[in-house]
Amino acid sequence: MSYLEYLEDDVLISLVKDVLDVGRHKKEQVIRDFQKNVIDPFASIFDAAVSNVDHDTWRDSEMVRQCQKTLTNHIGNLHQKILGNVSGWQDLGVGGVVDLVCHDRKIIAEIKNKHNTVTGGKLADQYQSLERLVTPKASQYKDFTAYFVNVIPKKPERFNITFEPSDKDKGIKCSKNEHIRIIDGASFYTLVTGRESALTELYEALPEVIEHIFHEIYGDKKFSISDKELFRKYFEDAYGE
Repeated sequence: MSYLEYLEDDVLISLVKDVLDVGRHKKEQVIRDFQKNVIDPFASIFDAAVSNVDHDTWRDSEMVRQCQKTLTNHIGNLHQKILGNVSGWQDLGVGGVVDLVCHDRKIIAEIKNKHNTVTGGKLADQYQSLERLVTPKASQYKDFTAYFVNVIPKKPERFNITFEPSDKDKGIKCSKNEHIRIIDGASFYTLVTGRESALTELYEALPEVIEHIFHEIYGDKKFSISDKELFRKYFEDAYGE
């Protein structure tokens, strides 16, 4: 039985392994270079005091924090690559004018991992970037619908609405355009795959895929992800599912 109905197993395994490889490499680097890097001695003592932990616990927590930042950056790319491998969709890669395109459905999309990845005045810049792609007659994406995707939304609500951020330079909101929209991750996964619970299906498959990679590729037969239900609560909090 496949992990996901909308993605080949070998593709999913390869994409998840890429993220794990990055994380494992970063962990090794952090452990190796921890003493070489200058640690803020003031922040560390306050952090340990406020958290009420000993030095070793604080150090382990700091290492996790440093690794997490790297992983977060690559998880956004993971969503882009997964969606770009769905039939009919294309991942335009890092540095493309936009992240995803579906020519048959006349859709382009910019993928951001979290609602606060782009904030303030940069939201208007994002709007204008999408507007330049779908509005000019000479654009290859003329009359396409552009989606600004927040995989993890600010609130556990589904939405697919016109994108109208404030333009601080002009002191007004960007013009309403039905072809420029903002959408949450769960709704966009549904839009791409046609499956109502596509994002939930991905999340529920990940522990099994990760354990498979550790067992069969990394050779760690004893590896397992403990407390899966406790971790799942974070997914439920994020998406209300």
